[in-house]
Amino acid sequence: MLPEQNALELLQKVEVDNLYQNLINQLNKDFQLSNLNEKVELLITPMQLKETLSKIILHLITNRYDDYLNFLYRVDVPEKELLKIENDNLMNVIEQITFLILKREYQKVWFKNKL
Repeated sequence: MLPEQNALELLQKVEVDNLYQNLINQLNKDFQLSNLNEKVELLITPMQLKETLSKIILHLITNRYDDYLNFLYRVDVPEKELLKIENDNLMNVIEQITFLILKREYQKVWFKNKL
């Protein structure tokens, strides 16, 4: 279902499946359920979404680590996937975490759409 290797490939797949707005809605819902005052606009482009989410994750990791962990728990990013991340530099780590979050959110909306 998800052979994509990075966030932009994944977002292109989401657009093809016509689930892009659902993904943004799910992301906003998980922000709200995590008590984060973040919101992504529905009209944002996939590239802007990736960049925005990366900035949010960077801010959470560097300034609000407990909120970051809570958000990952809410999104339900698999811990085994997080452990696979190569810790060579912070921006690479942020990019990989962003991909994992988007991937999990896509799985959620894909399954809901198929039911």
